[in-house]
Parts: sequence; structure tokens; C-alpha cells
Amino acid sequence: MFSKYKKPNAPKNPPAASGSKPKVALSPAAAPKVEEPSKSLMKPRPEKRAADPGVADKEKRRKERLADIKLELHKALLDNLNLAALESASEQELRNEINAIANETLEDMGIVLNRDERQTLSQDLFFEVTGLGPLETLLKDDTVNDILVNGPQQIFVERAGRLELTDITFKDEKHLLRIIDKIVSAVGRRVDESNPYVDARLADGSRFNAMVPPIAVDGSLVSIRKFKKDKLGIEDLVKFGAFTEEMAAYLQAAVATRLNVIVSGGTGSGKTTTLNALSSFIDDAERILTIEDTAELQLQQTHVGRMESRPPNVEGKGGVSQRDCLKNALRMRPDRIIVGETRGEEVIDMLQAMNTGHDGSMTTIHANSARDGVSRLENMIAMAGIEMPIKAMRSQISSAVNLIVQASRLQDGSRRMTSITEITGMEGEVISMQEVFRYQRVGLTPDNKIIGHFTATGVRSHFSERFKLWGYDLPPAIFEPMVAE
Repeated sequence: MFSKYKKPNAPKNPPAASGSKPKVALSPAAAPKVEEPSKSLMKPRPEKRAADPGVADKEKRRKERLADIKLELHKALLDNLNLAALESASEQELRNEINAIANETLEDMGIVLNRDERQTLSQDLFFEVTGLGPLETLLKDDTVNDILVNGPQQIFVERAGRLELTDITFKDEKHLLRIIDKIVSAVGRRVDESNPYVDARLADGSRFNAMVPPIAVDGSLVSIRKFKKDKLGIEDLVKFGAFTEEMAAYLQAAVATRLNVIVSGGTGSGKTTTLNALSSFIDDAERILTIEDTAELQLQQTHVGRMESRPPNVEGKGGVSQRDCLKNALRMRPDRIIVGETRGEEVIDMLQAMNTGHDGSMTTIHANSARDGVSRLENMIAMAGIEMPIKAMRSQISSAVNLIVQASRLQDGSRRMTSITEITGMEGEVISMQEVFRYQRVGLTPDNKIIGHFTATGVRSHFSERFKLWGYDLPPAIFEPMVAE
């Protein structure tokens, strides 16, 4: 393959301009005295290294030429391929057919390409016919977590918590819209000027969101949150440093003894991954019902019923909300209910379910801390249009929710379980809470990596007796503060 996805290396020291005078070294006595500038308190910004303009222009012209050729070949494929008959064809048969039509078209056009260019065009055409065009390469790359498209000429990816600009592009806005339409039509949705945004799910389970012009000003906006094929378990998260073995032992006791758990965090902080990992502690004999807007949970238990909400159609009919699913789930004899994300009026039904015999239920919310998470629950109850005295509202929350697990994405891109907080009841009109574990930050390395450690706060768990009655007698040592070595 030619280096389509590799940026040309920029020269570290650009050559001196012709005709410039050579620099003459001055002796210490002859050197003029220059006042040393005062040291700035601001950190220096990293210098941007520009690519060699000659190489960049050549590569750009080459890419544009190949894009034009690919467009002509794609038209030829649409004219000649029997797409209905090819549905039952094997991958190799389809590749052979595409190669044959492409070679014949290139001969008719009088275009000569080298071997690498032919292979690249053949692969791109295969992705255009069977997949999602330029995005297919990124979807197959296991190191990519998120794909973010800002118009046809700008595609970013997230790797290891960092955003990178790729040199993959679409031919134009039409090309990008065609791929978007291909995705949404496969799941029975539509997107156009009258309905300019859409939320869908790819065939592999990845979450897809798109917004098209005129709402998107500079070209269609697409975000794809890739679906992890290999589910991360508790052991994996401990190994990656998301939390410690002591915290894992505590969470196992909390989930197994049917405490109601809320996983709180910001966008991309790993809430769904944490919820998936916690669900592994649920007994296989229990009946679990999951409710999500986009099905992402990967529960490994035998008795799992999965539900997914549905937006209304173009006429505004046929919509099924998470609250509708949750109300119906209560009639389906669940032992536990897991809501992928609580963000609206379904919160009141979720709290009632936690209070009425569905112990061990779990959900996620968007919040920056445990205390903020409680405030978010109060706000969502108010947004549901339910008029309730503040004390009654907080009493409902404190009796329903037992544990808030805070997941955070730190500035270096790492994801940590930064706090585990128990809700212990009410003191007057205030919900009383106690933090059991936290992530203690102590500094930053020169390359902006977070330095820190996990520690217990020294507070004994409010549910220790419950753990002991259920057979989870945690040693007192795990609640003792830990000191970084």
C-alpha cells in the first residue's frame, strides 16, 4: 500500500535561504550585552512543524487524482454490478468482480496506475460497495476509540485518550452524505433537511450520530463511538489502573448484596464500561432487564432481556421512550433493572423501581461528582413535571440510591474511578453521604501525565454489616488510608 495514511515527515531544520549572509561568531569581549528577558510564568506552547510544501502539494495532487479516478470507477461499478445477486457472493468473489470491472474501466479511460495504486483503489472500491467508504479503515483499526468527522475534508480519531487529525478524506459533501444515508437507512431511519440529525447504531453495535446541513454549517458532522468487541472485565480495569483490587473487592460486595448503584461521570469517562464491569458480579440466576437508547451493554448472564427505545417517525408517531420501556419492564418480573443512561423523566420510575423490590438496579448519569449527581437527580425529577416538596424528593433519592461511583477522564486522557461514595440517609433536609475511596492526585509529569494514587478515606463502610450477613466479610484493612510509595 502506498503511504496514503502517513503524513510526510517535516524537516527539523529548514535550509537557509540562498543569498543569506553566513553567521559570524563573536568573541565574548566583542559580543554585545543583551539584557536577559524576565522568565515567563506561562508554559511554552509546543511548536507546530509544517510539512515540506513541495512534498505536501505533490501528495495532495496525487490524492485528488486518485479520488477522481475512484469516483469514475465507482460509477462504473454501480452501472455494471448486480448488487442483488452479489448479496450471496463470497468476499473473494466480490473482490474479483470489482477488480475485473475496475481494470476494464481503467483501460477504457487510458489510465495507467502502478501496483500499489491499483491495490489501494481496489480496497477503497470494495469498502464503498460493501462498507462505509473511507471510514471503513478506521472502523477496522482496533486502536481507534472514536471517529469524529467535521465535514468531508476533516476526520479526527481518538487514540489512547488523545485526538488526532487523519489524512483520510471524503471526495466532497455528496460523498459524505451518501455514506450517512447508507448507515441510517440500514436501521430504518432517515436524515435530510427536514430531519437534520439522527442517532443510530452500526451493525457491530457502534454508536452513530450525524447532523447534516443546514444545521451543520461547514459540512455534515458525524461522531462514531466504537463498540468494544472484547468486553473489559474487572481484572482488565484493575490491570489498566482504573481502580485497585481493594476497590474491586468492595464493589463486588456492593453489587452482589444488591445495593442500588449509580455510575456518574462526564462524556467519554467510561461510565458504560464501568457499568458493564460491575454487572459481571450479578448472580447468573437473576433475571435482568436492560433499557437503553442505543444498545451498548454486554451482559454475560444467561437471563437477560434487552430493550431499546425508538425515536418517533417523520410524522411524529411511533416513538417509544426509555420511560415507556421502564414502565413495561416493571410488569415483566425483573430481579434487577439496568438503565443505560438516565437523562430525563424516566428518573422517577427508576427511583421507584429501586424502592419497590428491585434491589441491585443500576444506571448511569452525567455529573462531575457524587454530590453533583444527587443534584442532577433532583433536577431531572423537577423536569419530569412532578411537584414534590424538596424534603420528600431527597428522601426518595436517599432511600433508593445506595452507592455513587464516579468515573472521570483526566486531562492526560486516562480514565479513573475517582470516587466511591455511599449515601447513608438524611440529616434534616440534606442527604448525608460519605466517601469510602478516592483517587488522590499529587502532581503532573513534564509530559503532562497525571501522578496520583488510589486511597481509602479511613471511613468504615455504612453497609459493612449487610456485607457480612451476605457472606462478604471485608477485612478492615481495605478501609485504611493508603500512602503512595
